[in-house]
Amino acid sequence: MIHSLLIANRGEIACRIIRTCRQMGIRTVAVFSDADREARHVRLADTAVHIGPAPATDSYLNIEAIITAARQTGADAIHPGFGFLAENGEFARAVAAAGLIFIGPTPEAIEAMGNKRAAKEMMAAASVPVLPGYGGADQSDRVLLAEAEHIGFPIMVKAAAGGGGKGMRLVHKLGDLPEAMVTARREALQAFGSDELILERALLRPRHVEIQVMGDAQGNVIHLGERECSIQRRHQKIIEESPSPAVDGELRRKMGETAVLAAQTIQYTNAGTVEFLLDEDGQFYFLEMNTRLQVEHPVTELVTGIDLVAWQIRIAEGQPLPLTQTQVQWHGHAIEARVYAENPANDFLPVIGDVLLWREPDAPGIRVDSGIETGDVVSVHYDPMLAKIIAFGAEREEALRRLIRALETTALLGFTQNIPFLLDVLRQPAFAAGDLHTGFIDIHLADWQPPPGDTAVALIAATLAQFTQAPQRPENAGYWRNNQNNPPLTYRYLLDGAEADVQLWPEGTVLRIAYQDNETDHASRITHHAGPDWTLEIDGTMTRVTAVSHNNIWYIQTETGTVTLPALPRLPEPQPPADVAGSLRAPMPGSILELLVKVGDTVQAGQPLLKLEAMKMEHTIRAAGDGIVETIYFAPGDAVEADAQLLHIKPGTTDSTN
Repeated sequence: MIHSLLIANRGEIACRIIRTCRQMGIRTVAVFSDADREARHVRLADTAVHIGPAPATDSYLNIEAIITAARQTGADAIHPGFGFLAENGEFARAVAAAGLIFIGPTPEAIEAMGNKRAAKEMMAAASVPVLPGYGGADQSDRVLLAEAEHIGFPIMVKAAAGGGGKGMRLVHKLGDLPEAMVTARREALQAFGSDELILERALLRPRHVEIQVMGDAQGNVIHLGERECSIQRRHQKIIEESPSPAVDGELRRKMGETAVLAAQTIQYTNAGTVEFLLDEDGQFYFLEMNTRLQVEHPVTELVTGIDLVAWQIRIAEGQPLPLTQTQVQWHGHAIEARVYAENPANDFLPVIGDVLLWREPDAPGIRVDSGIETGDVVSVHYDPMLAKIIAFGAEREEALRRLIRALETTALLGFTQNIPFLLDVLRQPAFAAGDLHTGFIDIHLADWQPPPGDTAVALIAATLAQFTQAPQRPENAGYWRNNQNNPPLTYRYLLDGAEADVQLWPEGTVLRIAYQDNETDHASRITHHAGPDWTLEIDGTMTRVTAVSHNNIWYIQTETGTVTLPALPRLPEPQPPADVAGSLRAPMPGSILELLVKVGDTVQAGQPLLKLEAMKMEHTIRAAGDGIVETIYFAPGDAVEADAQLLHIKPGTTDSTN
């Protein structure tokens, strides 16, 4: 029996594994980097060990440090979670060599599915349907271009050793393929240590449907049904559900049997997921097999009533599967939404910041798997996924309604995040109808912008909060004046790049809001206040908001969305010199991957200038206008801070003769 288990991971998956271990009576050991010393998973575990600096390569990917931590704390077993070392055959071998139990499949099974080319060939030999493509040993551009023409477009370029959308590019025409291959190779080498690529015929409007499988050491393999994972951005899932709206009992049987066959082919043990693309005619094709627990496993747990982590531990102890295939039952419907620190309106660019407030929804049928708490810091070092909110209902309509309301009542303040985007996805009529495919976001939300929130309510809330919390006498609240008998008090904010003024008459609780050439009066007062929660009566209507402030910036969550209000200083402060026209700055901390121009080059608006890697993603910095590159401030490999000036471009019309 396993008595003590080390979790070689962080964030929400570490917290989720700890929860099951507590229920099973298993002692838990967490590991942490410099950046995670105060993290939630560290506080929840029975003990925790520091394993290195913040970069994952020096901590969560450091096999020797993790094995040493397990030995020092007397752990019997190691659970890898997902990501990091979860699908690393070398790590699984090292765990076994140290006399510890690895909670996962054998190293041989991990390696068999770790290379997409080899996995596809193996599945085709086992009569598992696969898409036409190329994954040969000859990786020259000449051969790949020729094979692409033979396969036909559109085509998908993929990292042979990868997953999670890394090293993946959709290409619609031959002329775009060379650049896609360069980028895919670079991403693949950074993420997986191999730049080998495969090409695959790209299906139009496919669904991404995966099957959860479980195998034990006695040779038994069963499936636990399907998950619909078609709502994706950057080829990464953000909303998953079970069962799939497109899968009936017969199709579930066929896909399940095929997934079991795939697992049996490699003598699979423990939890795994066989992923398929499902076309509009009901034909499905093997995509890949993930030899680990999936991010989206909670929806399967809710519809089957099975704790997959508990099953993983029992299987690792040598116990047989608790159920046979005929004993598996499915009830109800579950939908999961992933909460990310990212800006969906800016190509889903990851963001960093302080978690000023994290409050999870609390309602019937709602489960939250979270790795954050109020006061945490979202850093540049790790994946930007912070939490998962999952809703269960007797049928899909009930689960959907519950999830929408749960997201509406979730509070995550301090930086830009994707909850408003998730809500707009779920509110789409096509989503409610179950008309899903991997291009859903591109079709329905291509030009998405965040909801504006109730600006008037936010301005009133921030003003009343400042007025009631002012340490000085009320008549002087807001700023110092030498004439105390001259109302009103004026509070100033920055709203959409322009100044917004709110004038307050304390005696009559009347506020006059002036911005964008509009001026309105509102009779307003606070009726209740507890922590970040405020109930306001505005013109006779009770309104509830959640508000926090940090560094003179107010974050106000209203009924229709969150409003960010920088409070302007009492007196104008000296401003730093404006950027020279044409300069470019880093949108977030990261490192320079590649320079695409040199000093003296003429560039045009929209032209790629350099590539920046941050938070496990690659970003292209483009010219805002025409001009000449005068200065480049960094070289490939250099680390850059957020807002660091990267290049300087002298504006003007480009000269093709220069």
